[in-house]
Amino acid sequence: MAQAADAARTVIMTVDDDPGVSRAVARDLRRRYGGSYRIVRAESGESALEALRELKLRGDLVAVILADYRMPQMNGIEFLEHAMDVYPGARRVLLTAYADSNAAIDAINVVDLDHYLLKPWDPPEEKLYPVLDDLLEAWRCSDYKPVPATKVIGHRWSARSSGVREFLARNQVPYRWYSTEEPEGQRLLTAAGQDGQRLPVVITPDGTPLVEPEAPDLAAHVGLATTPTADFYDLVVIGGGPAGLGAAVYGASEGLRTVLVERSATGGQAGQSSRIENYLGFPDGVSGGQLTDRARRQATKFGAEILTAREVTGLEVNGAARTVRFSDGSQIAAHSVILATGVSYRQLEAPGADELSGRGVFYGSALTEAAACQGHDVYIVGGANSAGQAAMYLSRGAKSVTLLVRGADLTASMSHYLIQQIAQSPNIFVRAHTVVDAAHGDNDLEQLTLRDTTSGQTERVDAQWLFVFIGAAPLTDWLEGTVLRDERGFILAGPDLTADGRPLATWELDRPPYHLETSIPGVFVAGDARAESAKRVASAVGEGAMAVMLVHRYLEQS
Repeated sequence: MAQAADAARTVIMTVDDDPGVSRAVARDLRRRYGGSYRIVRAESGESALEALRELKLRGDLVAVILADYRMPQMNGIEFLEHAMDVYPGARRVLLTAYADSNAAIDAINVVDLDHYLLKPWDPPEEKLYPVLDDLLEAWRCSDYKPVPATKVIGHRWSARSSGVREFLARNQVPYRWYSTEEPEGQRLLTAAGQDGQRLPVVITPDGTPLVEPEAPDLAAHVGLATTPTADFYDLVVIGGGPAGLGAAVYGASEGLRTVLVERSATGGQAGQSSRIENYLGFPDGVSGGQLTDRARRQATKFGAEILTAREVTGLEVNGAARTVRFSDGSQIAAHSVILATGVSYRQLEAPGADELSGRGVFYGSALTEAAACQGHDVYIVGGANSAGQAAMYLSRGAKSVTLLVRGADLTASMSHYLIQQIAQSPNIFVRAHTVVDAAHGDNDLEQLTLRDTTSGQTERVDAQWLFVFIGAAPLTDWLEGTVLRDERGFILAGPDLTADGRPLATWELDRPPYHLETSIPGVFVAGDARAESAKRVASAVGEGAMAVMLVHRYLEQS
């Protein structure tokens, strides 16, 4: 009897241009294998190839293909030759009449034929099923490996390919990467009708190919929520880093109708960290991705909505409502808002760095690129915790990791535990008083010019990988003219709004602003975007929770 396939409803395909024969073949196949396999039939080589390409895009598996030899336009051997390009692991069977047996034997060398069957094969119990049972068993024992539903085809040094991989990884979307330089990548491009000139190509779970997709379109196709379910909420949280996730968890768990809006991926900079070892409750450390995933699931468990790839462009006061506007012109409103927009890494101001961004120059840890660093020399710019955590992570596989630090050492901005770990790592080196003067390379990073800030001497070194952590700027430009910010763009709140002791001229309430309340009543700030914040994961989560407490106080008195 047929055994269950390793993947649900794996395909057995039959191709015959005679409708009567085609139906008879399919009928015999379904009778024995229909419970474990999906039987797909086609009546021409062209229609069968089209079906195979659709199956390929959906990520379905094909175990066996049976093709009739005498078909017009494209005979069975020609069809199987094309089918090999799409599903090289499928077992191939040619259906022939007695007079065509010599052609079938010749086909063994042309398409690596697994078997040929003479028509008619009655009874199938003796002449068809034993052959297919053996072929299916051989296929199950082969390296046919099912792939995740989402597939990304791109080039190693394509900045957009790198960005899409990072977006999917940070949003916990399973995917498999295929290089255009690999045969399977080429097969997928052909199935999608693409020539590889525009990359990446993302093939979604339903088989839809997306060419150079923008984040909102990609998010919508891979199952991430992008559209709010309501027009009005108790609380809108803008930003999905530790502060925003903390606010979403506490807001939703305490009964507030809560929606969190994130422009790229939840987790913020902390979500990109390879290892956080000083966060309460994790004595063995936790990766930023793990912490983000747990917080996200916790927020949704309590009923918070999480919208991804939605960019907020405006905040307005409309009576008691606070209106949040999106870049596509839509909007939502709420009784209260928490600004947890976080910060972004500053760009490296060195010739060549912008042109090579995503092609050897990366901002943040870019953990999706870590595997490709195996055995290579890696350079990291920066001396704070994020740079140290990335150095420790990348040192596991890299030949060497060199930290380029503008200051005299790491003590000014890095935690003591990280400094000790770096000192004990034999393949991590620290170059003090050193900056990057230029990045060089045609299609990807090839060399760096390093300058000693004390002597002024420069040195040119070979480099394929540069990760940049050089301070951060708040993501608050869209709030210009709305809430008060300091000269660097960080949001002022609570006591910082009235440093001279005099009330704000624009403040209309009898009470002073609450501790995390901005210059607009009912609008709060938490995390790294707040002026004079601690820039630590634990403090950001705490501020998110505290902001929710103050939201409750605001709502009670409104």
